[in-house]
Amino acid sequence: MRSRSYAPTSYSIGPGPLTPAVRAIVIATVAGWVLTSAMPATMIEWFGLTPADVIERGRIWQPITYLFIHDPLPGLFHILFNMLAAWMFGVDLERRWGSVGFVKYYFVTGIGAGLIALMVSLLPLDLARPSYGAATIGASGAIYGLLLAYALFFPHRQIIFIIFPLPARIFVLLIAAIALLGAVSAPGSGVSHVAHLGGALVGWLYLKGPTDLRLDLKYRLTKWRMARLRKKFDVHDGGRDDWRNRIH
Repeated sequence: MRSRSYAPTSYSIGPGPLTPAVRAIVIATVAGWVLTSAMPATMIEWFGLTPADVIERGRIWQPITYLFIHDPLPGLFHILFNMLAAWMFGVDLERRWGSVGFVKYYFVTGIGAGLIALMVSLLPLDLARPSYGAATIGASGAIYGLLLAYALFFPHRQIIFIIFPLPARIFVLLIAAIALLGAVSAPGSGVSHVAHLGGALVGWLYLKGPTDLRLDLKYRLTKWRMARLRKKFDVHDGGRDDWRNRIH
């Protein structure tokens, strides 16, 4: 009789080891959480995103620093969920884009989510008024941006939602619908659903928005950097610079 040999079956959970940028983000975020647990009132007041502080007190760093502030020690689930999601969805995106591209996208969506939450708080609506003096903390805006990107690039990959496997694109649509429902029905729940949706929206615009808009934004950023260099080295502009009349 012939004997048959079978290759051992192996199973894996998640995308594998942390990539460099994801690891750096996790370390920085955990460090911010440790500091917040040690002195919650101070950290949230100064580094959480409170629209009233940004507008009235000039704390313009808050739309960046709020990404690294999470609920203190009793609220451990907040940071665990965000960092688990950063690993699960960020690793494959960093492998695809490279570390620089991944970090750029993470902060574009995270900061964009914060700015959208700030702008919504300024709307003359009863629904938005409570958020003007409330602090938004956590990396969830950037995480929703990662979810959106993952669904765009890996739409058919299976994600376990509670106990049911769902394609990534369906999973993200479901999560976005839950966030939208929360934003409309429970604006004072303590969860910034607007920031969550804002991160996904900014991510979509960044990846799938009008090409002319993205080229124009990139051009303006490059022009701003060149202007800074000219000023630094005392170089004066020469000739005309007409973006619209160029062929690219």
